[in-house]
This record gives sequence, structure tokens and C-alpha cells, in this order.
Amino acid sequence: MYQVSAITFSDGLIFTLIAFFISLSIIVFIHELGHYLVGRWTGIHAEVFSLGLGPVLVSRYDSRGTRWQLALIPFGGFVKFLGDRNAAGGVDNGAISELAKSERRSTMVGAPLWARSMTVAAGPFFNFFLAILLFAGVAFFQGQVRDPLTVGTLYSIPFSHGLKTGDILLEVNGKDVPSIHDNLAFSTFMNTLNKEKEFSFLVKRGNRVVKTTGPNLSMARVVQVMPRSASSEARLTEGDVILAVNDNPVVLFDDLKFAVENSEGATLNLSVWRRGEQLSLLLTPKRVDEKDEGGGFKTVWRIGLVGGEFFFKPQFVKIDFWSAVTFGVIQTWRVMEGSLQGLYHVVIGSISTCNLSGPIGIAETSADMARQGGQTFIWFIALLSAAVGVMNLFPIPILDGGHLLLFAYEAIVGQPPAAGFLNVVMMAGFAILVSFMAFALINDNFC
Repeated sequence: MYQVSAITFSDGLIFTLIAFFISLSIIVFIHELGHYLVGRWTGIHAEVFSLGLGPVLVSRYDSRGTRWQLALIPFGGFVKFLGDRNAAGGVDNGAISELAKSERRSTMVGAPLWARSMTVAAGPFFNFFLAILLFAGVAFFQGQVRDPLTVGTLYSIPFSHGLKTGDILLEVNGKDVPSIHDNLAFSTFMNTLNKEKEFSFLVKRGNRVVKTTGPNLSMARVVQVMPRSASSEARLTEGDVILAVNDNPVVLFDDLKFAVENSEGATLNLSVWRRGEQLSLLLTPKRVDEKDEGGGFKTVWRIGLVGGEFFFKPQFVKIDFWSAVTFGVIQTWRVMEGSLQGLYHVVIGSISTCNLSGPIGIAETSADMARQGGQTFIWFIALLSAAVGVMNLFPIPILDGGHLLLFAYEAIVGQPPAAGFLNVVMMAGFAILVSFMAFALINDNFC
């Protein structure tokens, strides 16, 4: 039985708000910085750069006449260019009329189409750049697993073994250990290992070759608990080892996975080892929509648990800069692609709307990721930044994608849309955005 005191709740709430504020502020700042820098480069003057919304707490002017300010409400920000009606944009016709013809070039409405387009597009693309940078940074500083497979940190587990830090694995159960970077060969190697609890290992230890024993490499040890998941609700934590499910022994992580997938959502009784103690926890799998091999989605039972890794942390080696950057680009593209595909399948009804998270869900996820360490939190910020970039490119008036769509119309027709039409579409875009946020909030509370 877990009890949550008022103090614990308060601390948890404060931590959640702080984590949400940090992640969102970084993403908003980079987004608006993109607008500001490209706008300045193209000759469009920024009057205000605000981090936060509402009443101004502190501000200062720089040498270019831009007011940099920190506002009371920390969840948002904006850049107001010369001639804008307000923070959301729009044209201040009164202010424009008072400007000299030469000064109108420094406004958003008076700048060439190419300058406006680049300035607007810069926000989402700076979000993508941030995602690439963070993904690449994590990859660069973490490195990649040393080949041949070498024992690094030994985790605390409920089974005895004879492995030591620095051991190079040569054979497991009489089978040669292939290169860990040969995905097919290593995957085949792991799949051929039997389900015996105890393995025999042949390792190189210094200048000696040593035989020893240990548990199954793929034991059901918890590596990561996903936010807002069944495992999180059951209070599973990193380092837990699942010993049994409904009194059925668990040897491999796949044994746990099989029990979950065949549970039909029924509550499972887990026997868990945690730092020398054996606990009994109740876990209820959740329905989740996942991509299938055909490119569509299927509904499965999941508990939001990452496991199946070795009972030791392998040694890592550094990777070169360009390999890290390449990884960052690929990972960012995967997030963008996954975001679009997921939204598409929600719209057509092939997966549940519960796959969408609103502010509450994002805030809770921010806190959970922060609790798992700095690297995990940075990874989450990268994911969120890429997703925010994609969202801002949607062709909805008031979003950057909506502005770009109007610019495309201007390029084709030769003149911008009429002011009355712009007012209507902006109001419609605002209504769509508010409706979506309301729907996301409902989702957060009822899914």
C-alpha cells in the first residue's frame, strides 16, 4: 500500500511545474529566437522579445532598440515586430501609416515576401535544429557500446554471478559472441540462447581466459519506466527485477512481455525484487495503439516498461562528431514522421484520441523524464522540440504554417488577401487552436 502525504503531493506538483517550465521555456525561447534572428538578418525590426506572457516582470532595451522582457506567465513567449498589432501578429495600420516609406521596409507587412517567409519559417526550423543538436549531443557524450562486448557497471540483482568489470565476453553457453554492432547477427545470437536461469560465460579477463557463470542476460530487469504508464502507476522503478507474474516464474523479459500481451487487460500480480526486498505489486496493462508491419496501427496491451537489457551496463566508447550529427538528424526525422503519422491515424479514427497529450500530460511527462536523470530529460526536450516544430507548420491560421500558406497565396495571386478575409481566417484559426487545447485537456483528464 502506497500513501501520498500532502507534502509529497505538494513537492511533486512543484517539481512537475518546474520541469514543465524548463522544458517549455527552452523550446519557446529557441522558436522565438529563430524568428528574431532571421527577421533581423532580413531587415525586419523586432520591437519586443518576450519570454513568458502577461504582465512584464523585468525588461531592458538592447542597442538595436529591441525590448527584451520576462513576463509573469511562464508558458509561452513571442516576438513582436515593427508594425504588428499585437503579440499574435496582425497589422497595426495606424502605426504603419505614421512610418516613413523607407521605414516600412523594416516592418513585417512592408518587407519582401521572401523575407517574411524566411522569418516565419525560422521558428519551426530552429525547433528542428534544437532537436538535432540535443539528440546529437546525447549520442556524442554517451558514445556507443564497445565492441567486443565488455562488462562495464555491474547492476545490483538477486542472482549471483562471476562476472567482473572489464570482462570481455567471448562465449555464452558455448556460442561465440558476435559483434554487437552487427544487428542481425547479435539478434540471432540472443534469440538462440535458451531460457535457463544460469548461463556459462567464457570471458577474457586481463591476459587470462576465464570460465564463469551468471544469470540469463535478458532477465526481466526494469531499465526505464515510461511516464503515465501502467508501470508508473504500479510504482515500478528502475532496477526492479520481475521474478514472477501471477505466481508463474519469469526468466526472460520476454516472459513478462508474453504475460502482458495475453492479459486482455486483466490485473497482474507481480513478484518484484527491489534492493534486497521482495515486493508484491499489482499492475493493470493499458490498451495502446502501435504501428504494425503494414504501416497502419494495431491495438495492443502494454505496461510502459523498457527492459530486456543485460544485467550489466556495457562499456562505451566515444563516437565522432559527424556520426553524432547524423544520428541527431535521423532521430529528429523519425519524431517528425511519427508525429504526423500518429495524428493522421487519430483523425481517421484508426487509433484512439487518447494517444494525444495536452498540457497536463506533457507536464507530467516532463517531470517523469526529469526524475530519470539529466540525459533522459534532455532527450525528452529534443522529442518535444521536434514535435512542436511539426505542430507549428500545420496550415492553420495563427500558426506559422498558416502564415506560410497565406504567403503562398500572395506569391501566386500577386497580392496579399484582403484585410477582412485575414481577420476572419485568423479568428477561425484561433478558434481551432482553442478547441484543440480544450480537447487535449479533456483527454488528459479522462484517458
